[in-house]
Amino acid sequence: MEIKTVGVVGAGQMGNGIAHVMALAGYEVRLNDISQDALDDAVARITQNLDRQVSRERISAETRDAALARIRTTGQLKEIAGTDLVIEAATEREDIKHKIFETLLPDLGPDTILTSNTSSISITRLASRTDRPERFMGFHFMNPVPVMQLVELIRGIATSQETYEACLKVVENLGKTAASAEDFPAFIVNRILMPMINEAVYTLYEGVGNVNSIDQSMKLGANHPMGPLELADFIGLDTCLAIMNVLHEGLADTKYRPCPLLTKYVEAGWLGRKTQRGFYDYRGETPVPTR
Repeated sequence: MEIKTVGVVGAGQMGNGIAHVMALAGYEVRLNDISQDALDDAVARITQNLDRQVSRERISAETRDAALARIRTTGQLKEIAGTDLVIEAATEREDIKHKIFETLLPDLGPDTILTSNTSSISITRLASRTDRPERFMGFHFMNPVPVMQLVELIRGIATSQETYEACLKVVENLGKTAASAEDFPAFIVNRILMPMINEAVYTLYEGVGNVNSIDQSMKLGANHPMGPLELADFIGLDTCLAIMNVLHEGLADTKYRPCPLLTKYVEAGWLGRKTQRGFYDYRGETPVPTR
């Protein structure tokens, strides 16, 4: 099947990035969110990012204008149900994702492919609550979407080869690279990345190093472009904790136990950049470590 229209559920950091790259690749995009403010902010962010690409001569002004013209926003979930491909990019909570797919089901086209941008939740379990588990798979973009080249494609136990190949073609049309992952907790990238971040938080919790020394050690000693605590703030500490909980519960191994300090920061509402405080305080001109 040929995919021409894409519905994106959720206009947050991931959703607006997905809408951006899809529209730039020539797909007609319908972007949905329950918040009109979120939709307005998403269009502003997409416009800003496309303008940046024009200023760096990566795309032309005409290409930018054509991409923006392909994006329509809506507060009604059912208005995206008729697209060829739906990508759910809502918050990383399984109950919310089930509710979204449940709401979409009555209005879906017969051939519509359902996908989730989840970073850790079982694709098989999400698919089992729909009427088309064979046309359901994980479509996991990396953040920030316009910059990162990888997309994880995760098959549930019932995902058909036709569905996989249709999604693979979309990834190729975006100019990105697909990595096929099996449906195990956190898939590939986060199965490796999140325990490293969690261990960095334990290193801080146990007083082995402070925020600066831990991040500098990994940047200068392991050649990482961003320290693990800085990266955790960028991702969102609530997302990091949610993924660690999925790993801990799904694999039943104590090595995935979330660090109590990570839990404490989330309970305090210090979620990283999006709340202006996490392992760094972002309220001033330059980030300041909070420990």
